[in-house]
Amino acid sequence: MSMSPSPWAPRPGYQRASGLPQTSSDPSPLPGTGQRYQVHRETAPFAPAGQDGQQSAPSWTHPGPHSERGIVDLVVRLVLALFGAVLMIVVIWIASQSASDSSVLFTAIALALIPLGLVLTVIFWIDRWEPEPLPTLVVAFLWGAGVATAISMLVNSTVLYAAADSTLSLEGAFQISAVVSAPIIEETTKGFGVLIIFLIWRRTFNGAVDGLVYAAVAAAGFAFAENISYFVRYWGSITDVFIARGVFSPFAHVTFTACTGLAIGMSSRRRSPAAWVWMTPIGLVCAIVLHAIWNGVIAAAGSSLDMFFLVDLPVFFVCMGIVAWLRWAERMTMRSRLDDYARAGWFAPAEVQMLTTGGGRKAGKRWAATRGPQAVCAMRTFQKGAAELAQLRQQAVDGHAQADFSAKETELLDRITSARRTFIGAA
Repeated sequence: MSMSPSPWAPRPGYQRASGLPQTSSDPSPLPGTGQRYQVHRETAPFAPAGQDGQQSAPSWTHPGPHSERGIVDLVVRLVLALFGAVLMIVVIWIASQSASDSSVLFTAIALALIPLGLVLTVIFWIDRWEPEPLPTLVVAFLWGAGVATAISMLVNSTVLYAAADSTLSLEGAFQISAVVSAPIIEETTKGFGVLIIFLIWRRTFNGAVDGLVYAAVAAAGFAFAENISYFVRYWGSITDVFIARGVFSPFAHVTFTACTGLAIGMSSRRRSPAAWVWMTPIGLVCAIVLHAIWNGVIAAAGSSLDMFFLVDLPVFFVCMGIVAWLRWAERMTMRSRLDDYARAGWFAPAEVQMLTTGGGRKAGKRWAATRGPQAVCAMRTFQKGAAELAQLRQQAVDGHAQADFSAKETELLDRITSARRTFIGAA
């Protein structure tokens, strides 16, 4: 019995072009190729090959109920976003009770926006290869700023008062709250938000980077709301507090919660759909331990600048190294999946190179800019569609193909082909 060399192959009727023909309608070469070409488009996307080497229709060829799912997704997002927004307003209102006047509160909010802007800029830079849906990112942010912060404030305050009553020492109670209560409740509530997003919108997760991004956004929301509370409460020494929280440690909460997000994101690549059950607690424990160590060191050293260079800065550089490696791995995965389509004639090798390197993507956009606004828009669509296509195929390779896989794949291939025709002038 003959076996096909790959579990994936074109569907019956697909004829692979022997080469990529040039198009006379294109007056200039595509970036980095030195030649004119267009990729031949067929009407049928890939399908799995059967064990006998023949192509068989997969079980997910029939599209799912797009409209119903879209409405449900919209309702769920609205409910979660409103719930988080209401609790965020409550948290800010509680903080305002410590402000001497409204100008203090508004200034505190403005100051909290500075580290938030820095953190979100880095997050969006990390996520630029395969951007996560903005509405879902908003849900993650509001969960961190509202739900996680409100629950943490309630539990931490309760533990603080209980510890003060039992130990009769306010300093000891603060130590217990900072090193025990805060790490456990804060990381649990932030991580639970990421897990909820994963379970509801699992198809948007395609690896560790996606989990990291959602966790970082939730943590950024938490830090934003917490910073407002701290800035108002310690307004008398606002300069020192802002430098400590907004300048020296804006990525602290992001670093902690990223452990949970990485574990959840990595579970999406496992064959078992229940891998998150045992991987999430591992990431959560790492987040709690790292948070507890951080708080313990800070509590012991106070506001010493030495701790910034001995703890904060090294941890930040290590985390950025891990993120850089994860982004490289994501780019290599994207290249592998697009190479699958390139071998069947959907992409030229030069296009894959352009789509999977930072310099190539910029070169593609610069080249499109010389051909007008329509070409620029088409190139943007082409690059975004290719990233979505690679993600979709990777999910299928990992064994997590959705019911509407075939319809979604066809839609993306049509969008990519149409965009290509537009920016080469063949439309």
